[in-house]
Amino acid sequence: MSGSSALELVADWPVDTAAAAVVGPGGVLAAHGPQDHRFPLASVTKLLAALAVLVAVEEEAVALDDPVDEALIPGATLRHLLAHASGLAPERPLRSFAPAQRRVYSNVGIELAGRHVAAATDIDFAAYLDAAVAQPLRLTGTTLPGSPARDGVSTAGDLALVATELLSPTGLLSAGTLADLARVQYPGLRGVLPGYGPQDPNDWGLGFEIRGAKSPHWTGAQNSPSTYGHFGQSGTMLWIDPVARLALVALADRDFDDWARAAWPALSDAVLAEFAG
Repeated sequence: MSGSSALELVADWPVDTAAAAVVGPGGVLAAHGPQDHRFPLASVTKLLAALAVLVAVEEEAVALDDPVDEALIPGATLRHLLAHASGLAPERPLRSFAPAQRRVYSNVGIELAGRHVAAATDIDFAAYLDAAVAQPLRLTGTTLPGSPARDGVSTAGDLALVATELLSPTGLLSAGTLADLARVQYPGLRGVLPGYGPQDPNDWGLGFEIRGAKSPHWTGAQNSPSTYGHFGQSGTMLWIDPVARLALVALADRDFDDWARAAWPALSDAVLAEFAG
């Protein structure tokens, strides 16, 4: 059992396997399901990739103002890529807009960011992520067998450690970088939030989506506008609410669909009602 009335909601989800954890500044407050079960993360992979890129920035291997491909997306930088503001198309290496004109959610952009780090460090990006993020945080069930935009595999236990680090940093990233990560980049850009339609504005930080005033949304009605995180089409999500000083990890083995649109906000609001304040 979870030890949490909120997390008991997960037992009623229409999935075969699910794991969830509520995290506070001191670590896991409550958990439900197999915490070491490895789930495909889909786009939640982007959070781990962004953390690895930002470690590379702090190591001065790359810089957020680095141009990334002047032939393909002139004027676009690593910062644009992480913030989905480069103008790259979602799934093809094509320019849709000039940089910082529209929020175009781009898997290609995150993959290009990973290649930029790999080229600068002469280390395969999956190996770099392991050394820069997984090993320091002791993520024993986390791997990146493919694209840094969508192919990560991890566990609720590992992602709870990531959330704990974001709530109570121990040095993976500096305070300034962590603030930048969760701050809206290129404010005012409109765009489409996958699964939820057009949003104006469609706020994003560095690799992390920011809730802002988006509606509808996959977090709860009680989540603060400064909540940041990501969800994945494989049925995974992680949010950090810096106002409530709480985080929620929820992983399932059923692809995102109407079940998640109903279940995730309800779980989020129940968690905040039980644990916040």
